[in-house]
Amino acid sequence: MDISIAESAGKMKQEIHRKKNRGMPVRGAAWGLAIALTGCGAAPIRQQTSVDTAMGTIVSQTLYVQETEWPASEEDWEELPESPCASVMGILKELEEQELSWRIEGSEVARINALADQGEAGEDLSLGQGEQGIFASLSAAMGETLARIWQVSMDSGGALDVTLGRLSRLWNLDGTDFSRIPEEGQVRDALKDTGFGRVQFPENGIWLPPGMQLDLGAVGKGIACDRVRAYLNSRPQITGAVVAVGGSVVTYGQKPDGSPWKVAIVHPREEGSYLGVLSLTGEQFVSTSGDYERYVTVDGVRYHHILDPATGYPARSGLCSVTIVCGSGLLADALSTACFVLGSEQGLDLAKSYGAEALLVEEDGTLRMTEGMREIFSAQE
Repeated sequence: MDISIAESAGKMKQEIHRKKNRGMPVRGAAWGLAIALTGCGAAPIRQQTSVDTAMGTIVSQTLYVQETEWPASEEDWEELPESPCASVMGILKELEEQELSWRIEGSEVARINALADQGEAGEDLSLGQGEQGIFASLSAAMGETLARIWQVSMDSGGALDVTLGRLSRLWNLDGTDFSRIPEEGQVRDALKDTGFGRVQFPENGIWLPPGMQLDLGAVGKGIACDRVRAYLNSRPQITGAVVAVGGSVVTYGQKPDGSPWKVAIVHPREEGSYLGVLSLTGEQFVSTSGDYERYVTVDGVRYHHILDPATGYPARSGLCSVTIVCGSGLLADALSTACFVLGSEQGLDLAKSYGAEALLVEEDGTLRMTEGMREIFSAQE
């Protein structure tokens, strides 16, 4: 069983809606029958599938696991703490609650934002050009994450920027009502508190201007896929997996029959349709950013959730979808956003500079892609 971005965005939303209407919890895991043997007397490989929610999106999993002991029923398995799918969900929820969420008090990002929001500059924390800064300590993991994001931000000329927290809240990107268009003056004011290039990284910490707010939403799902990959690597019983966290996907190992993983890409303008399918082998990361994921049309203008850091408004680059395939979840997520903001020519150049494969869909339906993408992408007929 393959998983697809399209299924995550479509069928699984229908499943969640159905369960909510029935008053059922929005989660599920199921074990299939033994589907392969690794040799005479070897333990069977079984398939476990799961649909759940974390980090504000749908998480769908298909894992192939070689085990020697199995629960008598699906209900029994769901109660076991060592369930692989349950472990993945635990990792994602911990990542959100302890590190990435700006909403959850106590998370690392929320702590940094709270310090910056105090608006009191340190006495000797000069950020250059006469600007004072707030210092916040960083965990090793967050320090490495922000350093990698900073590099993509610099390489993209600022097209990727995780200091858009005030703009994100102004546009209510994480809320339930995305129909309110802010006034120009509000956008200009919020822009004053952005600019990842203004941030510095002293040893074991970060300096940022007072009032600046981090929002790692542009890369959070990719980071989640990296954490999932690390978990899969730690479990030799898991012989293959494909896990989708919203529009970010990680494939791992191989299917029991040896066939490629199939990851479908949503058509950005034909609801319920696929643009095409990626055929992937081994460990790969896929991330898709598009203007169809969250948007509202006001006076004939589509306002979507991918903001241009230069203007504070939804990016107008001539693209409606970008898909990146590479060897890192964070990088795939970062590049899909940056390439969307940059547009076709600069976006392709950026992806190539990182050795990533890219598929860019222009607003008129034209497909632009790297040479490597042509080998793994099959357009829907």
